[in-house]
Amino acid sequence: MAKNQQIQLVTFQLSGEEYGVDILRIHEIKRLKEIGITHVPRAPEFVEGVINLRGDVIPVIDLGKRFDLENKKVDKETRIIVVKQEDKFIGLLVDRVNEVLNVDKEAIDEPPREISQVNSFFISGIARYNERLVIVLDIGNILSPRENEELAKIAR
Repeated sequence: MAKNQQIQLVTFQLSGEEYGVDILRIHEIKRLKEIGITHVPRAPEFVEGVINLRGDVIPVIDLGKRFDLENKKVDKETRIIVVKQEDKFIGLLVDRVNEVLNVDKEAIDEPPREISQVNSFFISGIARYNERLVIVLDIGNILSPRENEELAKIAR
C-alpha cells in the first residue's frame, strides 16, 4: 500500500487566523528586530519597504495590509518570511511563525469562498490537520503581474 503523499507547510498567524506556505517556497525566516526595513516612497500601501539580505534588495509585503485584515502591532514575535516567487524573492511580514506541519495532500481541500476573510484568489487550499484548519497560500498569486513589475523597479 502506497504511503500518502505529504506536503510540509510552514504555518504562521495573521490577524488570528492560521496560514501555511509550502516549505519548498521558503528561503528563510527573519526576526523583524534583526533586520531593518527601509521605507520606499510612493510604494503601494501594502509594501512595507525593502530589506538588504546579504546584498540582495528584497521588497517586504505586509500580508495583513495586502489582505485588508486588521493590523496587529509589530512585536517581538513579528517575522519576515522570505519566499521565492518565480525568479525573485519577496518578504512577507506576518504576526508570528508557528511550526512546520506534515500534511497529507489528500487532506487539502479546495478553498470555499466563505472560509476566510482573505480573497480566495490568494488561497490554494484549506489543509485539515488534526482539529485545525490551515489556509494554504498560493505564493504565485500574492501579487498581480503589474504589482510584480512595480516591485521589480523598487528592488533593483
